[in-house]
Amino acid sequence: MAALYEGYTLCGVGTVQNSSNIGILGVEQGRDIDHVLVTDSSRFITVYKVSDQRPTGSWSVKRGQMISCPAVFNTQSQEYVVVTDDKVVRVWNKDDVNLEKAFKATVSADVLRVLSATDSEPVVLFCCGAVRFLDLLLASPQQPIEHVLAEDEIIRWSTIVKAEHQLVILFSTEQRGEHCLYIQRFDPNTLVKHRFETEPGLSAPISFSATCRGSNIHLLYLYLNGSVYESVLPLRRSSTGAEGVLALSRSLCLSLPLGEEKLMSGAVVVLDEAHVAVVGFPHPSAGPCKDYICIWNTHFQTLQACKEMAGRIYSQLWCYSGKMYIPHGKMLSVIPFECQKSSLAAALGKQKQTSQSESKSCSFVSSWTAQTYSDVTQTAEIKSRMSTKNNSDVKSALTVDQLIEHIKTSAVEDVQAEVGEFIRWTPQADLQLAVGRLALELVSRSQTDANFYPQCVFLRLLETRYLCYSVCPELLSLAMVKKDFHLCQIAFQIFSDIPEAVTCSYLKTILSTSDSEMETVNLDTDSVMFMKELTRAQSRSDEEGGQLNGFCSPALESDVSDTPSNKLQRDPLALDMSCPVGLHKGALLNEVLQTAYSDRPLLPHLKDFTVPQVFLQYLRFLYFKYCHDAHKQIRALRTPSISQIIDWVCLLLDAHFTVLAVAPEAKRLVSDLHKFVRSQVKLYTELGKIEGSLQVLKNSKRSEDFGMYAIQVIELF
Repeated sequence: MAALYEGYTLCGVGTVQNSSNIGILGVEQGRDIDHVLVTDSSRFITVYKVSDQRPTGSWSVKRGQMISCPAVFNTQSQEYVVVTDDKVVRVWNKDDVNLEKAFKATVSADVLRVLSATDSEPVVLFCCGAVRFLDLLLASPQQPIEHVLAEDEIIRWSTIVKAEHQLVILFSTEQRGEHCLYIQRFDPNTLVKHRFETEPGLSAPISFSATCRGSNIHLLYLYLNGSVYESVLPLRRSSTGAEGVLALSRSLCLSLPLGEEKLMSGAVVVLDEAHVAVVGFPHPSAGPCKDYICIWNTHFQTLQACKEMAGRIYSQLWCYSGKMYIPHGKMLSVIPFECQKSSLAAALGKQKQTSQSESKSCSFVSSWTAQTYSDVTQTAEIKSRMSTKNNSDVKSALTVDQLIEHIKTSAVEDVQAEVGEFIRWTPQADLQLAVGRLALELVSRSQTDANFYPQCVFLRLLETRYLCYSVCPELLSLAMVKKDFHLCQIAFQIFSDIPEAVTCSYLKTILSTSDSEMETVNLDTDSVMFMKELTRAQSRSDEEGGQLNGFCSPALESDVSDTPSNKLQRDPLALDMSCPVGLHKGALLNEVLQTAYSDRPLLPHLKDFTVPQVFLQYLRFLYFKYCHDAHKQIRALRTPSISQIIDWVCLLLDAHFTVLAVAPEAKRLVSDLHKFVRSQVKLYTELGKIEGSLQVLKNSKRSEDFGMYAIQVIELF
C-alpha cells in the first residue's frame, strides 16, 4: 500500500517563455536528507532546508550568463558544483557569498550535466558522450575530450546509479529517429550501447527512472501511450571488448489509462520495487483538465494513492528521502509519501478490532470472502438453496456470456429471474468468477439506461459474498446516486476494501438526506431495532448511583468551582436526551463507524466537506448511551464500539477543529467531546497502572490442587 500525505510549498518559481516546462532545471539532494538544491532556469541556485521550508543559501550568476545544468553537491569535498555557459565549471562552498569570486575553470568541450552520487566524486558528462571525474577534469581543464557519439546524435536523458561502490552512468540518445541507451561503467571502464525496441506508432520514451536492486540496474521508461516498460541490466559485465549495438530487452510492467485529451508529456519515478509515481497522465476516475500525481503498484496494476494538484503539472518530478518534489502552477511543492510492502491484507485497510464486551460483532475482515455480521445465518441459507442440486451434474441453462448478453437488452423482471436461476444452479467455483462480470454489466447498463435499476439483483449478488468493492467499484457510486441506502448498507457490511474517499462520499450523502426521506427507506431490521431500543434505553447507573463504564462522566470532570447542584443540572449524560438524527439515518451512520479505514488517507477527505456538527452531535449521543451501558441491554448483531466512536470524534475534531473552535454554536459540543476523549485517556491510564500486576497474575504458575478448595494470598505491591 502507498499513501500521499499533506503537501506544502517549498518555493515559488517562474515560467519560461516559449517553453512547455516550468522554470526549474533540477532539484538535487543537498548535504543531508533535509536539504535540497534547487536550480531555476534563469540565474539562481538556492539551498532549502525542507523541514523549515526556508532557504539557507542562495547564489546567482551575472546577467548575460546562463546556467547550463542543475547544480549538485559534492559530498566528498562538501562543495557545490555548477556549469555556466556550457563550458565554465564553478565550484564554491556554503560560506562563499559571490559566485563570481569562487573557483571556476573553462573546459574544452560543452558539458551536458554534472552527475553526483553520495560518497563519490562527481562525474562530468559531455554533450559528445565522453565522461570525466570532476577532480581529474579540474586538474587539467583544457584536456582533449573524445567524441563518443555521432555528430548528429543528441543526449536526451542521463543519470548516475551507485551500488556496491560501483558507479554507472546511463544516458539515452536520439539520432534520426533512432533511440539508444548507453551504459558507462568504470570498473572496468566499458561503454555498452543498446537500441530501444520500436513499434509502429510508438514514439520515443518521454521519461526514465533507474534504480539499483541487488546486482542489477532496473530501468523504467514511459511512453506517451501509457506503457511503462522495465529493462533489467547487470551492474557489472565480465566482457570488456567491443560488442556492437545490443538489443534492449524489456517487459511491460504497467499500462496507464489515457484520457480524451492528447498527452504531450509525463514523468515517472520509481519509489520502490513495487511502486512508481506518475505525473502528466489522467486519473482514471477524474474528469478532464485535472492534474494529479498518482502512485501505482506495478505488481498488482492498481492505483494506490493520488492527489490533485492546483495549477498545471509539468513533466518534472524528483524524489528524495520519502518526499516528492513537483513543480505545478507557480510553485514547487513537497509531497511526503509512504510505501509499504504490498500484500492483500494491507490492501484491505484498517478496521479497529474491539473486545467482545464492547462489541459482539465488530470483527476484523481478513480476506476478500471473509464473513461478517449475520454470516452464519445467510451462508446457511445460501448453502441450503445450493444443496438441492449436485454441482458436478447440474448447471445453469445459461452461460455467463449468454447471461451478460441478456442483461444488455432484457427487462428488469427477466434479468432478475435469469440471474436468480444462474446463482441457484452455478457451481460455487464458477460463480465466484462470474459474479464480478455480472455486476459490472448490470452497473454499466444502469448508468446508461435511467429506467433500468435491478436492486434485487444487486442484493442477490451481494448475498453470494463473492463481490467486493475492487471487483465493481462503480456499484456503490451508482447506489449513492440512486439513494439506494438499503444496498449501500448491505455493501458496507460486506465490503472490507472500501476506499476512504468513498466512505466520506457516502457519509455526505447520508447527512445531506432529510430524516423524513430517510424514514421511508427499507433498511436492515436488526440495525433499525438497535436504534429504537437505544433511544428508549434507561440508565441503570442512575438507579445504582455507580460509575459509568468504569470511569466518571465528563460532567463530573468539570471545574471544581461548580457546585453539586449545578453539576446535576448540567449533567449531559441524561438518558432521556433525544437522538439528533432519525432512526434510519442513525442506523446508516452506525455502519460508517464500523467501516475499515486508515487514518491518514481519511483525514484529507474529512476536511473537504462542511463541518459535520450533526454527525458530531450524533457521536455525542452514542457516547452518552454507551457510558450508561445502554447498548449492552440490547441484543444486536452489529453495533459500533465505544473505541470506534471516540476514534471518529478525534478524526472529525482534527479535520475541523479551527472552524469548530470559532463557531459559538459549537462551543458546548466541542467542550463535551473534549471531555469524552479525556475520560477515555484517564480510563486507559488507570488500567495501565495495574498492567504489571495483571501480567504477574497471568504468568504465575497455577497452584496445586489441594482438594475441595484452597486459600492463597497474592501480594501485588
